[in-house]
Amino acid sequence: MTEAEPARASSIYLAAAEGGAGKTVIALGLLHLLAASSARVGVFRPIVRSLDEPDDQLELLLAHATAQLDDHRGCRGVTYQQVYADREAALSEIVARFHQVARQCDAVLVVGSDFTDVVNPSELSFNARVAVNLGAPLVLAVNGHNRDPHAISEITARCLTDVASVHARPVAVIANRCAPGLLAEVTQAMADIGVPAFAVPEVPLLSAPTMAELCTALGGTVYSGDPELMRREALSVMVGGMTAENILERLTEGQVVIVPADRSEVLLALLNAHEAQGFPSLSGIILNGGLLPHPAIDKLVKGMRPKLPLIASSHRTYDTAEQVSHTGSRITVDSLRKIDTALAVMAAHVDGAEFAERVRVPASAVVTPQMFEYRLLERARSDRRHIVLPEASDDRILLAAGRLLSRGIVDLTLLGVEDVVRGRGAELGVDLGAAQVVDPSTSGLLESFGAEYTRLRAHKGMTEDRAREIMRDISYFGTMMVQLGIADGMVSGAAHTTAHTIRPAFEIIRTTPGVSTVSSVFLMCLSDRVLAYGDCAVVPDPTVEQLADIAISSAATAEAFGIEPRVALLSYSTGESGSGAGVEKVRAATQLVHERRPDLLADGPIQYDAAVDETVAAAKMPDSPVAGRATVLVFPDLNTGNNTYKAVQRSAGAVAIGPVLQGLAKPVNDLSRGALVDDIVYTVAITAIQAQGVGS
Repeated sequence: MTEAEPARASSIYLAAAEGGAGKTVIALGLLHLLAASSARVGVFRPIVRSLDEPDDQLELLLAHATAQLDDHRGCRGVTYQQVYADREAALSEIVARFHQVARQCDAVLVVGSDFTDVVNPSELSFNARVAVNLGAPLVLAVNGHNRDPHAISEITARCLTDVASVHARPVAVIANRCAPGLLAEVTQAMADIGVPAFAVPEVPLLSAPTMAELCTALGGTVYSGDPELMRREALSVMVGGMTAENILERLTEGQVVIVPADRSEVLLALLNAHEAQGFPSLSGIILNGGLLPHPAIDKLVKGMRPKLPLIASSHRTYDTAEQVSHTGSRITVDSLRKIDTALAVMAAHVDGAEFAERVRVPASAVVTPQMFEYRLLERARSDRRHIVLPEASDDRILLAAGRLLSRGIVDLTLLGVEDVVRGRGAELGVDLGAAQVVDPSTSGLLESFGAEYTRLRAHKGMTEDRAREIMRDISYFGTMMVQLGIADGMVSGAAHTTAHTIRPAFEIIRTTPGVSTVSSVFLMCLSDRVLAYGDCAVVPDPTVEQLADIAISSAATAEAFGIEPRVALLSYSTGESGSGAGVEKVRAATQLVHERRPDLLADGPIQYDAAVDETVAAAKMPDSPVAGRATVLVFPDLNTGNNTYKAVQRSAGAVAIGPVLQGLAKPVNDLSRGALVDDIVYTVAITAIQAQGVGS
């Protein structure tokens, strides 16, 4: 068969040399790298088990893809059986199906076969042939598990020889699941293979089954515990066949303990140890042998209302332990902790810039929501700042904190009682080890914070006793951390009102020089661009001066996030065509913006359609440098702005990031009380980026 012409879309082919290479982890990392520069990134699986049954790996990757693919089944090529029956016919079918996907994409990640059926020594060679016929450079995944650097290097060399024999073009090798202490040696051992090589460490969490998966594998039932904690991974297993004190000495973080239900003293010891300070947080207990606790113990356990999952199994001890030890786990769409961990480990150990240079995926002029969000996180990570999160009693905050810390995006301080915060984090499977936890009510900072607040509010008659009491409030405490440089920014509001979040900032941080108005913008991520909408959250009916402040601040915020500011001050009239108090206010504010910032491209009054549509602009304001090309849209009042951003968000499917507070001398941002974990993560990243610009 002759080689096909390269697809219009750029593509990368990820192939493994054997099973167990952790290809899903690598694929997630590569997919996010592609999404940083390409607007429409798709996924294609050339060889699958079934064309009709769900493919977990494909569904996971498609959830992170950015191309709107019409038919997910079309993202599959052929089955293993088709390959075994007629390789050449299968190859032709793969190429045809790939091009159907590629026509809808700017870049495609092609994920090769899994070695899950009949292992064939030529399977890698066939994957390489597919890559050649798709015109795709090949990334080779090598399994480093339980191998020394020399063995990994030898396997890599043999695989590259096989790949070269069919004229495939390897551009990188990723040795995954390597011993964490040998990464440098592995990289050195592969230094002469002719292509960039990266070593990625083994992370036990990524292959650990959840309590829910163990329960299913055992055919068990949930005896008690918090259903939410069934998603926690079991990092190790211990058979509790010893006395209680000996078992307690051997407990480790994230462990599951197998114990017969009639070992009442062990069961109660484990439940109490899980809750006690100084003991590891367990993932669960498996009650084996088909027994349930004695009625008196059952009453006691249920009265304790333990959050720790307890699973009842009918298997004997040996069979239970055998089944648990052999239960594997796949990363699925719902495996949020594993996904975050996979992305973090890939970002930490694969040089994104070097990889992008090798595969030469052209950058897109279009900015999609996924591209913008990826760039936010990368920019925050590039110059890491310290953010304080006051609401550590909220699970969403803890889950977001875990994601931020695992991916190295920011440093964090959480406010709350340390034992409670860390205990709940452990129960949720969140690693808060890198976070500081501070209890405002007992902190040694109260004295100095109270003294500073007394000084700042002396004109209001503030006393030191009253100031110290106020500083026990999490919002005031967190704001003072920012004011005194202990933290670079604060994010709050998931469990408190906007007023509770920003009132301390008004009193303590105050506004930036030259601006007297604190306002906000939403960063509106449309399908092909990002716009800034201001003010949609803070100032109800701005004056002329406040409107000018909002326009200037919004332009600065937009520029800080890579949006070239072209400011449209909106009204119900365009140019000189209308009159009225509202129009005149916008006209006067526009003139004031020109006086204060003559370098800024700003125009108004202008209607929304004339601001963003070039055809309408050509008819209504043909000489305007802003009309038809506006990137910053300033609304005349809060009523208009708030309703417009919500209408665009819901009707156009835009992603609204914000509100981003602006005008404060140091960054503080407010969350919606309905904020999702993703919202919190991106708001923290925005706050960190704002902090990067303070004083610059």
